[in-house]
Formats: sequence, C-alpha cells, structure tokens
Amino acid sequence: MRRRLNKVAANTDSVQKALVDQGFKSAVVAHGEKVGIEVEIVERNPARTGFVPIPKRWIVERAYGILMLHRRLVRDYEHLPRSSESRVYWAMTAVILRRLTGTTAAAWRST
Repeated sequence: MRRRLNKVAANTDSVQKALVDQGFKSAVVAHGEKVGIEVEIVERNPARTGFVPIPKRWIVERAYGILMLHRRLVRDYEHLPRSSESRVYWAMTAVILRRLTGTTAAAWRST
C-alpha cells in the first residue's frame, strides 16, 4: 500500500484522501501523511451483528463488480502487474465512455 501511495502522490495532485480497509495498520496512515494524502481506515461497527454495509465500502465493491464484467480481469491471466494495470485502465475507460455517451453495453447473456 505504501508503494501505491507513493505512485499516486507522484503522478497526481488531485488525490487528497484514500479510504482503506480495517486490515491496514497506522503505519499506512503515517506514510500517507508523509506523501500528503490523508488515509482513513474504514472500520466495521463491532456493536452491529450480521450483514451491515460499511459506509463508502460499497463504492469499492461496485468498482470490483464493474471490472469483473471484463473477461481478462475475471482471472489473473496477466504475468506482469503493469499488464493487469493496463487492463484496468482499459476497462474503466470503457465504463466512462459508456456513461458519457449514454449507450449500454451488450449483454453477455443475450444471444
């Protein structure tokens, strides 16, 4: 996660805050402060039992769901991380283009 924060900080000035899962430790928060990105650990409320949606977490899960609609991202077919990264850019570009043009994607079940 520290490498990812370094890369984001080096490549953009617009990212001010990052949300991370409760599995991350305070060292990530401290590193985020060093590179100028506020890191917030999104934690589950221990008082609530059963399925409880975690605020902001659904945005990440929705993004994963969108990425899984693209065949090459369903499994880890790529050997190099930068190749997988390029596939994610390709998939999200397709999503943005569909939203901007108002078109719908072809249903993969239709035939």
